[in-house]
Amino acid sequence: MSTGLENLKVYQIAEILEIEVYKATKNFPKEEKYGSVNQLRRSSAAVSNNIAESYARHSYAEKIRYLYIAKGEAEETKRNIIRSGKKDLITELIANDLADKYTGLLKAISGYIRFITDKLTK
Repeated sequence: MSTGLENLKVYQIAEILEIEVYKATKNFPKEEKYGSVNQLRRSSAAVSNNIAESYARHSYAEKIRYLYIAKGEAEETKRNIIRSGKKDLITELIANDLADKYTGLLKAISGYIRFITDKLTK
């Protein structure tokens, strides 16, 4: 049985992207294991984790605070993916595709923040 969090579209997108980043970094050179690979995997996981943290909070202000942290982690992941493409650690095609998906996720998180903010002002 799914929880409310698992039904939350923004969380589903973040979780899918976290797995895509994990798979995309599997073939990075060994010397990048503790650099780019670790950073990309941690920041992509932090997006999902902060959305989950937000979901579990009781006040709207706390929920929004964690969502802004999730946005920061998503932007960090996006920028590191783009740089990974420029460094030839992944193809430009994969880098651009993932970056575009993170742009969509950033927009979705912003929409969720607006939704919560509207509840706060009512």
